[in-house]
Amino acid sequence: MYIEEEPADRLARGVPLHEALDTSVPAAWTELDAGIRARGAGRASPLPTRHSLRALPEGPPSAAQEPLVALALCHPNGRVREAALERAAGVPGLFPLLLVRSTDWAPPVRDRARELLAGTTAAQLAPLAPLVLALAGRDRGGFALAALEGALRECPADDVRPLLESGDRAVRRFAHRVAVDRRLLSAAELAATAAGARDDARLQVICAEAALALTPDGEGFDSVVRPLLSARSPQVRATGVTGLRRTGRHGEAAAYLADRSGLVRACARYVLRQGGTDPLPLYRSMCAEPSEHPAAAAGLGECGTRDDAGVVETLTAHHHPSVRAHALTGLRALDAVRAEAVEPLLDDPVPAVVRGAARALLPYAAGLDRTRLLARLGPDRPRAARTAARRLLDAQDRARVRGLPGV
Repeated sequence: MYIEEEPADRLARGVPLHEALDTSVPAAWTELDAGIRARGAGRASPLPTRHSLRALPEGPPSAAQEPLVALALCHPNGRVREAALERAAGVPGLFPLLLVRSTDWAPPVRDRARELLAGTTAAQLAPLAPLVLALAGRDRGGFALAALEGALRECPADDVRPLLESGDRAVRRFAHRVAVDRRLLSAAELAATAAGARDDARLQVICAEAALALTPDGEGFDSVVRPLLSARSPQVRATGVTGLRRTGRHGEAAAYLADRSGLVRACARYVLRQGGTDPLPLYRSMCAEPSEHPAAAAGLGECGTRDDAGVVETLTAHHHPSVRAHALTGLRALDAVRAEAVEPLLDDPVPAVVRGAARALLPYAAGLDRTRLLARLGPDRPRAARTAARRLLDAQDRARVRGLPGV
């Protein structure tokens, strides 16, 4: 049987670091550290000793000697690790292991590693930002993170910008926070990033809020607010809607009253009210043409009165599935769910509507007919219907345990 050779084994054979492991992956360094310790603790091994290190020629280790020093830096014996630090100082290839040792559990090793790392520059630390951020999750990982942050806050802007495009999500977020604090990016650049960073909701919010904060009142609609309003992210669109108030365009928030996101709808109502417009009549008007404004039914429920419950309930039977789904959201917001009117939607052909019906019926599960719910578990029923029925049956069971009426 073939057993893949471990990086520690390759280093023991003298294989260079860049060949023994993928040095671009942060986990490779921490796994190497753990692997060498396990190797030394678990069986006899040719790990270097302090005598081995003393036998090396004076000066920085050669490329052929780096594997031995790397092994010593991860040695189970803290005295060997501490001795290896002196050999690793100033050697670029071993710099990642110095960072690892700055989190060492042994104070002499940890303190010496930090002394050797003192004064490192952004140019030295930036390429290792993924490793630094990975180490920050350790109990003693704050030193490296503080060193990186301090270096990035003092370095030329050109040293920060490459990190903004890093393939590591955590690095991108960290670099953008530094760039925002240092005002290295314009409001327009931040808005463009917020609108375009589709795979990272947290980065979107960081950039969207910073873009708006940098925009003076009454300015920046085309360069900042418009890109935010066009974003796919609800959080970014919500920030853009809030920006309409900053730019004095309160009335334009009406276009977002029927946004598919509840957060955006809430922001639109806030902006309209700040401009002196009551959104409720607008919602009632939109619900007269629900196909053009499917989410208006949800919005009417969110800001309407009990008098609007009849209109919203009627829309649960609309031919457009999005209207039906949003009408269920509106009924929940109004606390006007009638189980007998909503239960038939558990058999709706559209899964989103079925899920919405199940959410709406959960508070009333104890009173639902158990036989009908069990019938929906049949293998011939759609998956969404089976899942909804199981969810409601589980809620019934919990209600029975609590002794609630209706079960």
